[in-house]
Amino acid sequence: MKVLIFGLKVLILGIGNVMFSDEGVGVHLCRLVEQKYQFSSPEPEHTLTFVDGGTLAQRLIPIIAEYDYMVVLDCVDAHDGEIGDVYFFDFENVPNTITWQGSAHEVEMLQTLTMMDMVGDRPPTKVVGIIPEVVDDTTLELTPAVLKGSSVMESVLLKHLVELGFSYQQISDIDIQSVANMSCLEDR
Repeated sequence: MKVLIFGLKVLILGIGNVMFSDEGVGVHLCRLVEQKYQFSSPEPEHTLTFVDGGTLAQRLIPIIAEYDYMVVLDCVDAHDGEIGDVYFFDFENVPNTITWQGSAHEVEMLQTLTMMDMVGDRPPTKVVGIIPEVVDDTTLELTPAVLKGSSVMESVLLKHLVELGFSYQQISDIDIQSVANMSCLEDR
């Protein structure tokens, strides 16, 4: 079902630490979708912004508060879930299986969104999350299960953006591992 909301400012927020393999998948996916697709909307006031939130957590509050709607791309943890499983849910209705017991950045982002709730600044929020493999080594390489799951995350995000009234056209054949490999070069 397509729901067209006029004048909606949408934020796609990629969260994660790009230096720790799967932990950076949210940031990599955010960059991938921004580079791979061109988006448009019949409503000129309807905007879509991609932000690499890294592990900034509370420092993102002034940015997040400027938007009417947000989709967070991040890692999640879940009871009975397997590495590479993808979840899509409303932040207001987190499934019981989601535990948020992953890395420090996941917990900090949960705290940030909760603090924004307390003062009424958090926009309606959806989460597209994936269970990462715990990787102790510093590497830009994503694990095979997360590489596979990231394509599911991409499809879920694109479908939801269409539901919000955006259309898209693929303009690049870039893949998520290529985006990950360029992460450190882009930040210089």
